Amino acid sequence: MLGRLARWLRALGYDTSYDESLADPVLVQQANAQQRVLLTRDRHLLRDLRPERALEIRHDDPLQQLHAVVTTLALAAPTDLFTRCLLCNAPLQELDPEQAQALLPAGMLGVPGPVRRCPQCGRSYWEGSHVRRMRAALERVLPAWVSNVESGTITQTKGRTPGLPG
Repeated sequence: MLGRLARWLRALGYDTSYDESLADPVLVQQANAQQRVLLTRDRHLLRDLRPERALEIRHDDPLQQLHAVVTTLALAAPTDLFTRCLLCNAPLQELDPEQAQALLPAGMLGVPGPVRRCPQCGRSYWEGSHVRRMRAALERVLPAWVSNVESGTITQTKGRTPGLPG
């Protein structure tokens, strides 16, 4: 299962499809049809179903998996972090201050940075301690990326609740 890797890729802004309920042949068919790179730990899937574009994930730790994906596929660094819903992958929409204040818990009123909402599942995201912890984890595994993102006009958000098919 690569669900945690999928969430990290979404945090970086990559369109990442993940559905663990799909049977292997359907997964390969979907990846091929959508021209996605299929990330998998399943060597039998790679050998028997031969997806057009695939990467075998060998690490157990999601951050090591993320590093391997980024370096092996030579992914470009994002210009912004936390622009996709970590759960359903939809691009987030930034809310105006009035909309944001109506959604935030009382203790979060006046938080710095934008408040974003997922148009698909309705989850709200804002900058908070969760973002700082995620940013620190990303900085450990992809140090140049995070420093480049932070030097630009980047907004960070935090999910109230916390693919590449795979």
